[in-house]
Amino acid sequence: MLRITLPSAMQELGLVWRREGLTVGLVPTMGYWHEGHLSLMRWAREHCDVLVASIFVNPTQFGPGEDLENYPSDLERDSDLAREAGVDALFTPVRDDMYAPDHGTWVTVPELTTNLCGRSRPIHFRGVATVVCKLFNLVQPTFAVFGEKDWQQLAVIRKMTRELDIPVRIEGRPIMREADGLAMSSRNVYLAPEERAVAPHIRKGLLLLEDLVRSGETDAAVLRAAVGKYYEERIPMGRLDYLELVDPATIETVEEVRADVLAAVALRLGKARLIDNIHIAFER
Repeated sequence: MLRITLPSAMQELGLVWRREGLTVGLVPTMGYWHEGHLSLMRWAREHCDVLVASIFVNPTQFGPGEDLENYPSDLERDSDLAREAGVDALFTPVRDDMYAPDHGTWVTVPELTTNLCGRSRPIHFRGVATVVCKLFNLVQPTFAVFGEKDWQQLAVIRKMTRELDIPVRIEGRPIMREADGLAMSSRNVYLAPEERAVAPHIRKGLLLLEDLVRSGETDAAVLRAAVGKYYEERIPMGRLDYLELVDPATIETVEEVRADVLAAVALRLGKARLIDNIHIAFER
């Protein structure tokens, strides 16, 4: 497995692979891998000639008071996991090589970033779109794989790629969960034992919402109230950031469920801000 740190070296290799006609898969990450990350790599490994994984804790997607400096990291462990997953090249750039001191160019997708996470993290998706665009230019992948836990992020990247004519296919893969239903996240390590014990109720609240929709309830306000009450009772120490029903493509809030809908939640539990979602689809 190659270990690459310089962006220029990564781009040189990426261009060579492209000229040779190889199918290159990219799994962009911020490190501290869990089974969710590894599932993306294993899927990509089956669909490409060259598999690249990147680890970069991107400073531009963190706002003031967020966990940039404390974000969990274990690069050597991740390197071992990369080899086991069949990664051909591990790209681990440093901040100063990715962003010059006078960096001032940003990629924004405003239509998709004012709701959900964009409401409380106003610069987050600008940083995400910019760094992903840079990674695409450096790695030159045929396709890139992202998890559906960050559904809004996936929508942003798909729109950016399509509208900027970036020749990269975007693949979304299902949320990976712990045995008790908690969505896998690097930030789960922040949870104290008593917080971890109640965290699975985040998922259970979404399943309750789906049951209500399947039973005929279509009023989003009623659905939000029912799940909000569930969270108050089952996760009393949690602080709800948002609980919304949105159009899966546009991320616009839905007040009446009449078609496929995404129920999305962000909840602060101790030091962790946890997100989850459920895509409720209807038969055509």
